[in-house]
Amino acid sequence: MLSGLRKEPYSTILCYPRLSEDELERRINELSSLGISAVEFQGPRTVFGVRMLGKGCVGLVASAQGNGGRVAVKILRTDADRSGFEHEASMLRLANSVNVGPRALDFSNKFLVMEYLEGKSLPQWVEELAGRGRKSRLKTVLAKILESCYILDQIGLDHGELSRAPKHVIVNGQDEPEIVDFETASVNRRPSNVTSITQYLLIGSSLSARVRRILGPIRKRTLVEALRQYKKNRKFENLQRILKAIS
Repeated sequence: MLSGLRKEPYSTILCYPRLSEDELERRINELSSLGISAVEFQGPRTVFGVRMLGKGCVGLVASAQGNGGRVAVKILRTDADRSGFEHEASMLRLANSVNVGPRALDFSNKFLVMEYLEGKSLPQWVEELAGRGRKSRLKTVLAKILESCYILDQIGLDHGELSRAPKHVIVNGQDEPEIVDFETASVNRRPSNVTSITQYLLIGSSLSARVRRILGPIRKRTLVEALRQYKKNRKFENLQRILKAIS
């Protein structure tokens, strides 16, 4: 029930990080108008002792019950550098148009309602990979991520945070990855999704070291040259060169 959100610590979560009684009532009413009947506090992150799906510079993410079942709700922080979710909803819907990202379901000034995704963050998924088939599974997931990034590049949508993506890719139990969190996405800058995610996955992060241990030796010179060619011309043949460098 939404009435429980008037109690601490849930009231402060709903108005994180500065609670205002007037703002709290406005937000509860907004949730109700979006068809949210209850907010569920569970997930890998902890805010004021409360479990959440995620926490960022713009908002907190919680699971909730909507008209069609479980959804994810992004809650605008009271100290966010924007007044609402119109831009993020627009960027997410553009990604959805090419079957990338969780489905955007609804939004208001203070909330963005999205499809709820079951899964693990990419670093956790990679860390828990085990068994004889782990190399093949990892290659398949990496290829799917790169293909999604290629599709975003093709429509001119730059995610903006894939060079440091521990929270921006979720992998479900069927090894299907999904790119999430389009709050800094833009169509007004040159897209660099493929090059950014490749840098993160294979070259310059703590995760890349784990990935390389599983995959074995990577032809780094070939990979760097493939990335250089892709930057010049974002065509599918150059994406294939990147994939071949890690196969």
